[in-house]
Amino acid sequence: MKVYELLNEKHILTNFKSLEKEDVINEMIDLFKDDEEVIDLEKVRSAVIEREKIMSTGVGKGFAIPHGKTSAVKDVIASFGKTTSDIDYEALDGNPVHLVFLLVGRDDKVSKHIRLLSRISRMMNKDDFRQKLLEANSKKEIINIFKEEEEHYSDV
Repeated sequence: MKVYELLNEKHILTNFKSLEKEDVINEMIDLFKDDEEVIDLEKVRSAVIEREKIMSTGVGKGFAIPHGKTSAVKDVIASFGKTTSDIDYEALDGNPVHLVFLLVGRDDKVSKHIRLLSRISRMMNKDDFRQKLLEANSKKEIINIFKEEEEHYSDV
Protein backbone atom coordinates (compact mmCIF):
# COMPACT_ATOMS: atom_id res chain seq x y z
CA MET A 1 0.00 0.00 0.00
CA LYS A 2 1.23 3.44 -0.94
CA VAL A 3 0.71 6.52 1.21
CA TYR A 4 -0.90 8.46 -1.65
CA GLU A 5 -3.46 5.65 -2.04
CA LEU A 6 -4.70 6.46 1.47
CA LEU A 7 -5.35 10.08 0.57
CA ASN A 8 -8.31 11.51 -1.24
CA GLU A 9 -9.40 15.10 -1.69
CA LYS A 10 -12.10 14.96 0.99
CA HIS A 11 -9.42 14.10 3.56
CA ILE A 12 -7.09 17.00 2.75
CA LEU A 13 -7.11 20.44 4.34
CA THR A 14 -5.34 23.31 2.62
CA ASN A 15 -5.75 25.51 5.68
CA PHE A 16 -6.81 25.00 9.28
CA LYS A 17 -9.56 26.89 11.11
CA SER A 18 -7.45 26.91 14.27
CA LEU A 19 -3.72 26.94 14.94
CA GLU A 20 -3.94 25.14 18.30
CA LYS A 21 -2.48 21.64 18.34
CA GLU A 22 -5.51 19.71 19.64
CA ASP A 23 -7.92 21.71 17.44
CA VAL A 24 -5.81 20.89 14.37
CA ILE A 25 -5.87 17.18 15.23
CA ASN A 26 -9.63 17.33 15.75
CA GLU A 27 -10.15 19.10 12.41
CA MET A 28 -8.28 16.30 10.68
CA ILE A 29 -10.21 13.56 12.48
CA ASP A 30 -13.51 15.34 11.75
CA LEU A 31 -12.83 14.85 8.04
CA PHE A 32 -13.89 11.24 8.66
CA LYS A 33 -17.40 12.00 9.93
CA ASP A 34 -19.76 9.55 8.21
CA ASP A 35 -16.83 7.80 6.51
CA GLU A 36 -17.49 4.12 5.82
CA GLU A 37 -13.97 3.15 6.97
CA VAL A 38 -14.62 4.50 10.48
CA ILE A 39 -16.60 2.41 12.96
CA ASP A 40 -16.46 4.90 15.87
CA LEU A 41 -15.09 8.41 15.30
CA GLU A 42 -14.79 9.20 19.01
CA LYS A 43 -12.66 6.11 19.61
CA VAL A 44 -10.42 7.23 16.75
CA ARG A 45 -10.15 10.68 18.34
CA SER A 46 -9.34 9.14 21.72
CA ALA A 47 -6.63 6.87 20.27
CA VAL A 48 -4.87 9.78 18.55
CA ILE A 49 -5.14 12.19 21.50
CA GLU A 50 -3.95 9.53 23.96
CA ARG A 51 -0.93 8.79 21.74
CA GLU A 52 -0.18 12.52 21.55
CA LYS A 53 -0.12 12.73 25.38
CA ILE A 54 2.74 10.20 25.49
CA MET A 55 5.01 12.37 23.35
CA SER A 56 4.48 15.08 20.75
CA THR A 57 4.18 13.81 17.20
CA GLY A 58 5.61 17.11 16.00
CA VAL A 59 8.77 15.47 14.71
CA GLY A 60 10.54 18.61 13.52
CA LYS A 61 11.21 20.50 10.30
CA GLY A 62 7.69 21.94 10.39
CA PHE A 63 6.03 18.53 10.25
CA ALA A 64 3.76 16.53 12.58
CA ILE A 65 2.40 13.03 12.22
CA PRO A 66 -0.37 12.47 14.75
CA HIS A 67 -1.28 8.80 14.77
CA GLY A 68 -2.94 6.03 16.68
CA LYS A 69 -4.09 2.45 16.56
CA THR A 70 -7.64 1.33 17.27
CA SER A 71 -10.24 -1.26 16.37
CA ALA A 72 -12.57 1.67 15.55
CA VAL A 73 -11.41 1.70 11.90
CA LYS A 74 -11.87 -1.00 9.26
CA ASP A 75 -8.39 -0.42 7.82
CA VAL A 76 -5.78 2.34 7.76
CA ILE A 77 -7.13 5.87 7.32
CA ALA A 78 -5.16 9.03 6.64
CA SER A 79 -5.62 12.74 6.21
CA PHE A 80 -3.24 15.56 5.38
CA GLY A 81 -3.33 19.26 6.16
CA LYS A 82 -1.11 22.25 5.52
CA THR A 83 -0.97 25.90 6.44
CA THR A 84 1.39 28.82 5.91
CA SER A 85 0.60 29.99 9.44
CA ASP A 86 2.54 28.71 12.45
CA ILE A 87 0.97 25.93 14.53
CA ASP A 88 2.44 25.72 18.03
CA TYR A 89 2.58 21.95 18.09
CA GLU A 90 5.17 21.46 20.85
CA ALA A 91 7.40 19.90 18.20
CA LEU A 92 10.55 18.10 19.26
CA ASP A 93 12.75 20.74 17.61
CA GLY A 94 10.76 23.60 19.19
CA ASN A 95 9.75 25.01 15.79
CA PRO A 96 6.20 25.62 14.55
CA VAL A 97 4.44 23.07 12.35
CA HIS A 98 2.98 23.73 8.89
CA LEU A 99 2.37 20.20 7.56
CA VAL A 100 0.31 17.57 9.39
CA PHE A 101 -0.24 13.96 8.33
CA LEU A 102 -2.78 11.98 10.37
CA LEU A 103 -2.52 8.20 10.26
CA VAL A 104 -4.81 5.79 12.11
CA GLY A 105 -4.43 2.06 11.79
CA ARG A 106 -6.09 -1.01 13.21
CA ASP A 107 -4.61 -2.20 16.47
CA ASP A 108 -4.35 -5.73 15.05
CA LYS A 109 -2.27 -4.60 12.04
CA VAL A 110 0.67 -2.98 13.80
CA SER A 111 3.38 -3.84 11.26
CA LYS A 112 1.48 -2.19 8.40
CA HIS A 113 0.98 0.91 10.57
CA ILE A 114 4.68 1.09 11.46
CA ARG A 115 5.79 0.66 7.83
CA LEU A 116 3.50 3.49 6.73
CA LEU A 117 4.71 5.75 9.56
CA SER A 118 8.29 5.04 8.55
CA ARG A 119 7.63 5.82 4.89
CA ILE A 120 5.82 9.08 5.71
CA SER A 121 8.69 10.12 7.99
CA ARG A 122 11.31 9.40 5.31
CA MET A 123 9.38 11.37 2.72
CA MET A 124 8.76 14.31 5.05
CA ASN A 125 12.43 14.43 5.99
CA LYS A 126 13.19 15.75 2.48
CA ASP A 127 13.29 19.54 2.32
CA ASP A 128 12.25 19.74 -1.33
CA PHE A 129 9.27 17.44 -0.77
CA ARG A 130 8.00 19.52 2.17
CA GLN A 131 8.47 22.70 0.14
CA LYS A 132 6.45 21.31 -2.78
CA LEU A 133 3.61 20.45 -0.39
CA LEU A 134 3.67 23.94 1.12
CA GLU A 135 3.52 25.50 -2.36
CA ALA A 136 0.77 23.19 -3.68
CA ASN A 137 -2.31 25.06 -4.85
CA SER A 138 -4.87 22.25 -4.80
CA LYS A 139 -5.79 19.01 -3.08
CA LYS A 140 -5.22 17.13 -6.33
CA GLU A 141 -1.72 18.61 -6.60
CA ILE A 142 -0.96 17.48 -3.02
CA ILE A 143 -1.93 13.89 -3.86
CA ASN A 144 0.21 14.02 -7.03
CA ILE A 145 3.22 15.27 -5.02
CA PHE A 146 2.90 12.27 -2.69
CA LYS A 147 2.48 9.94 -5.69
CA GLU A 148 5.58 11.28 -7.47
CA GLU A 149 7.67 11.01 -4.29
CA GLU A 150 6.52 7.46 -3.62
CA GLU A 151 7.76 6.21 -6.95
CA HIS A 152 11.14 6.05 -5.17
CA TYR A 153 9.95 3.51 -2.57
CA SER A 154 9.04 -0.15 -2.73
CA ASP A 155 5.55 -1.28 -1.74
CA VAL A 156 4.50 -1.65 1.90
